[in-house]
Amino acid sequence: MNTIMGKKIGMTSIFDADGKVHPVTVVEIGPCPVIQVKTLENDGYEAIQLGFIARKEKQTNKPMAGHFKKYGVEPKQFVKEFRFEGAGSVEAGTVADISMLKAGDVVRVTGVSKGKGFQGVVKRHGMRLQGASHGTHESHRGPGSIGMCTHPGRVFKGKHMAGRMGTDQITIKNLEIMKVVTEENIVFIKGSVPGGKNSVLKIIRQEA
Repeated sequence: MNTIMGKKIGMTSIFDADGKVHPVTVVEIGPCPVIQVKTLENDGYEAIQLGFIARKEKQTNKPMAGHFKKYGVEPKQFVKEFRFEGAGSVEAGTVADISMLKAGDVVRVTGVSKGKGFQGVVKRHGMRLQGASHGTHESHRGPGSIGMCTHPGRVFKGKHMAGRMGTDQITIKNLEIMKVVTEENIVFIKGSVPGGKNSVLKIIRQEA
């Protein structure tokens, strides 16, 4: 099993053996019990459900409480599914923990980016500002004309315009684990990962 969940703590920097400084993201890893195992015979595909961070039973709704009880697992705040070959052979109740990771491993991290609300075209798409003189009037950060000729006489879908920015699922590949602190369930991942502090991440160890 090469999948686990973690919580983003923040960012810092560490030095390697040669004295070179590296920016790293601090992530608290698991432990994550396997709640349910999906197989080709029963579900048409192979996958496992992992749970992360304990939740009080009184704060768990009845459908999820029944789901946890069915598989003999304590209620969890987050439940995510991972598909991979051979998942059907994993036993329910198996616990994924930090022992599956070591310094030098390469991982793929998936998270939800920070929400930035409704933004204009300058911030959202990197468009340049319009001129500050020569008749430009209250439209310095606007997109300019979006109209078209009589044919086709409409605005094509996908046109870069103002709108909601952020809160998108983003995956970053080929991130190296610089350091593992087993006693505290902490790993230091080189570079940045999606999401804000305390956001939950899906971490998959990439095979060489």
